[in-house]
Amino acid sequence: MELDDEFVVDGHRVRWTARGSGPPVVFCHGTPWSSWLWAPIAAAVAGSHRVLLWDMPGYGASGHSADVSLGVQGRVLAGLLERWDLPEPPHVVAHDYGGAVALRAHLLHGAAYRSLTLVDVVALAPWGSPFFRLVRENAEVFAALPGPLHEALVRAYVQGAAHRPLRPADEDALVGPWLGERGAAAFYRQIAQADQRFTDEVEPRYGELDLPVRVVWGAEDTWIPVDRAHRLTAAVPGAELHLVPGAGHLIQLDAPEALTALVLGALSRTP
Repeated sequence: MELDDEFVVDGHRVRWTARGSGPPVVFCHGTPWSSWLWAPIAAAVAGSHRVLLWDMPGYGASGHSADVSLGVQGRVLAGLLERWDLPEPPHVVAHDYGGAVALRAHLLHGAAYRSLTLVDVVALAPWGSPFFRLVRENAEVFAALPGPLHEALVRAYVQGAAHRPLRPADEDALVGPWLGERGAAAFYRQIAQADQRFTDEVEPRYGELDLPVRVVWGAEDTWIPVDRAHRLTAAVPGAELHLVPGAGHLIQLDAPEALTALVLGALSRTP
């Protein structure tokens, strides 16, 4: 789905698109991904719902941005919802970093949701791999890597998020935005600005969530291990947990049919 509309929200350019009709559903991507990862599932959901896809500032079609922190992204999502002026609160489906974005927008900025589906999300301490910490402490050094070395690093990083081998076309789509001089700088910038304090601010408030919450997790996720799924479900009153066998962190590519069925099932069962 081409992101053919644009808003400036909180001073950041945001590209987005809407498809279908019916109750609204907002998809939130993570890092280092974009709405591209959600597009096939969003297309299936658009058969019965109004689907809204957007790229966070600094990602995908929204281009590069100096501040891509979770603090910014949560405000941007809350601002987007105001600009969209939806007829009713949307269902929100969030992956990876997008989970923290959606939780911050709701708990800190008052964004109203009809339901929340959290898919392999960044939400609980501790987070941040040794690679994340190494880059955060040496972002300028990594950004100066020669192009071929940088590309090899990004490809290995992306491959590690999937449980099954990625198709070459899918890998290229995920890696492509981070290549070239500007892409490399943006890649290391978004890692350097990753900070657990942004989830520490909201983690104590997960017990306040008063809406249907589904936690969906790839059982083979090595980026955010499945114990986080159990902890998150326990922290949210009434939350449902669904584990997807044979899927890693890139569950959209590892198990697209299973994930689509879970998302559609969650939407259909929400009052």
